[in-house]
Amino acid sequence: MINGVYSAYGVSDKTARLAEEAMEAVLPVYREIDEIREYNQLKVLGAFRELGFAERHMGLTTGYGYDDIGREKIEEIYAKIFGGEKAYVRTQISSGTQAISAILYGILRPGDELLAVTGRPYDTLMETIGIDDSYDASLKAYGITYDEVDLFPDGSPDTEGILSKLNQKTRMVFIQKSRGYSTRRALLSSDIKTIIDTVRGWSKKSHRDIIIAVDNCYGEFVGKEEPCELGADICGGSLIKNPGGGICSTGGYIVGREDLVEKVACRITAPGLGSHVGPTLGFNRMIAQGIFRAPATVAECLKGAVFASKMFELTGFKTSPSSTEPRGDIVQTIEFNDPGKLVKFCQMIQACSPVDSFALPEPYAMPGYSDEVVMAAGTFIQGATSELSCDGPIREPYIGYMQGGLVYEQAKLAVMLSIDSWG
Repeated sequence: MINGVYSAYGVSDKTARLAEEAMEAVLPVYREIDEIREYNQLKVLGAFRELGFAERHMGLTTGYGYDDIGREKIEEIYAKIFGGEKAYVRTQISSGTQAISAILYGILRPGDELLAVTGRPYDTLMETIGIDDSYDASLKAYGITYDEVDLFPDGSPDTEGILSKLNQKTRMVFIQKSRGYSTRRALLSSDIKTIIDTVRGWSKKSHRDIIIAVDNCYGEFVGKEEPCELGADICGGSLIKNPGGGICSTGGYIVGREDLVEKVACRITAPGLGSHVGPTLGFNRMIAQGIFRAPATVAECLKGAVFASKMFELTGFKTSPSSTEPRGDIVQTIEFNDPGKLVKFCQMIQACSPVDSFALPEPYAMPGYSDEVVMAAGTFIQGATSELSCDGPIREPYIGYMQGGLVYEQAKLAVMLSIDSWG
């Protein structure tokens, strides 16, 4: 059956047979993905119904954006879905990095310490924190210190290591759910809960109010529980990733404790204005429809990732997660151990894209990254990792980070053609 559909694209009989074998093997995993999708879809629908979302909430405001009832209703829905007291959902947040940076700048003050407990954060946060000493407006420049605790080799949290680093200066514990450009696995809900329980236990004994913040990028709706439902104080992410459902053309969100979310809003706008300003300019419909579609879109992303993992396992590559491992995000890594194969795979992802399929990605120096990066993203929305894309730094062991896929057939085609291209 697969060959009958895909042969027109040049997929060989041999690879088609391998794909049939892979599909048969991952059917139990697909059933689990569908069960989680159904749970989350009904959860999202329930929030819309319970909070009375209506046609009047899809209007627009301009200028200052005062009294935008649609924006306020959408933020109530986000807070309900993600288990927070308050949400801040705005098109004025252009990326996940901006959302997370706003959380750090909005809450931390001179003399505080930020403790990252999932190892070194994602590359684009380095200058925000001041790890590379290159930016004179970093947290470090404002007198905010930084420390970190690595995860264990199996990706589980080092609770003893966390306890050894917590001190009277620690103001925020930072958890990055996704792996970034590392080889570790994404965190599961059980891992996040373990970290939260560890920190809360220390806080109670030490009479310290430590804020637990989670970078939730790539992880929304992959499981049934979101960070604030597990006890985190605040989390954030991007609308051109999971929660935008492949529909949002920009935006970001922050959810958590009401006082903390408002502090972050004041950082993004200005003290005294906070969450009260921010015109929606007609984007309420897009944001609402995006979060409604998100569980189904995430399920498509996961099915494409699982198929890719199984196919590359069958052809001798190391993948993470494996095709049967639990997943904490939509990212799939393939370890190529060859820069040429990494670049070739990204080029095949691009060739199987609906936009700019004729383009040929090559490695280049990208702002915020320490190595040259090759990126494939033939997406309708620039940088949208809810759509199929793949990137990787040109450094050993030459790992490709594949994510997204509005329809998993696209990922299947790209994977099969890649395998054929290597003979």
